[in-house]
Amino acid sequence: MVKKKKVLNTQDLLGNIHTVNGVCPECQEDTVLVSIVSEYYRCVTCGYDVKQYVNGSIRYIRLDKEDIQWLKNQR
Repeated sequence: MVKKKKVLNTQDLLGNIHTVNGVCPECQEDTVLVSIVSEYYRCVTCGYDVKQYVNGSIRYIRLDKEDIQWLKNQR
């Protein structure tokens, strides 16, 4: 008897992960940023966490101490 294999797509494996292109304020590279939680992203080049800032245009800014503590509490 031949067993059927279930094919999983990346949406099943990864859930609702959002990626964007942007410039990381830490390494200054034009890179892919992967969402950690809403409005918070991680640079795939250097691993630095940034916050999305929208004010007419989208920018990514360094996290302050409050943002870092909030992220730690979300895990």
